Amino acid sequence: MSIKIRKAVAEDAPFLAQMMLQSSRAGKKYGIFDLLFETKDDVAVLKCLESLAVIGKNQHCHFSNFLIAEIDTQSVGCLCSYEPRIATREAFVEALKEVGCCENTEEKLEVLDLCGFEKNSRILMFDFMEEIEGFIDVGVLKALMQKSLLNARLKGYRLGQTVVEIGSLETLLYYKKLGFKEVEQKECELYKEKFGRTGLVLLSIEF
Repeated sequence: MSIKIRKAVAEDAPFLAQMMLQSSRAGKKYGIFDLLFETKDDVAVLKCLESLAVIGKNQHCHFSNFLIAEIDTQSVGCLCSYEPRIATREAFVEALKEVGCCENTEEKLEVLDLCGFEKNSRILMFDFMEEIEGFIDVGVLKALMQKSLLNARLKGYRLGQTVVEIGSLETLLYYKKLGFKEVEQKECELYKEKFGRTGLVLLSIEF
């Protein structure tokens, strides 16, 4: 089974929207995008995420930050990598406003501000590492990460990080299999109140 890794293009927005929603929920019924877009209607959330994927190039959800894994021309997985010095919180907020799906953006993002970790501008961040059902454990995520790390080295990076929910055991296991190590945990009552998980874990990899 041959896995092809390519850069995402604007036409991948519907697939990326599905993967971002899947990743944000991480096995839960409610995630950050449900909170931001104030709806539990999957169709409405996906429509907003499709728009977000093609708006505001300097924000982490933009398609240009994603790699797509394909098997027999079918998109089966993705991985986002972005530079915090470029893909800033401010750029994300502006993109959300432009999409028009989100009100009181700053207030809703407070949960990430209080429960998150300070981003280091000298590292590369990874997010939305996902694969579709039916293609789990066939090497999709490993191929995506290998290509992302190669691209990161070419840009001069030697350290990458990602943030995973405490209790998201499957995702934690995937990252640790790929060589990431746990750096810090942060428990947060507000995060637990909003999403039912006790907080977040910061993982890091040197390459």
